[in-house]
Amino acid sequence: MVRVHVNQHVIRKNVSAAPAEREPPLRVIRGRTSTPAWEVELVGPARVVYSPDRPLKCGARVWIEAADAVVLDDVADPAKAA
Repeated sequence: MVRVHVNQHVIRKNVSAAPAEREPPLRVIRGRTSTPAWEVELVGPARVVYSPDRPLKCGARVWIEAADAVVLDDVADPAKAA
């Protein structure tokens, strides 16, 4: 199983950052590996989970669970689009 986290703190930080200084707001988590991403393509079945009373260990209350995911970093990188 793959989990995709959307980091609200990074999104807020990116609002005031210069395009070259922005960080990827997504994290693709497979087991103990966490990969930052600008864009994630979900492959196969997926679901969005909201669990306010039982968050994940990292504190996330909303996440996406998918059978598999492909990370497409370069596609949505604002620094490379400029």
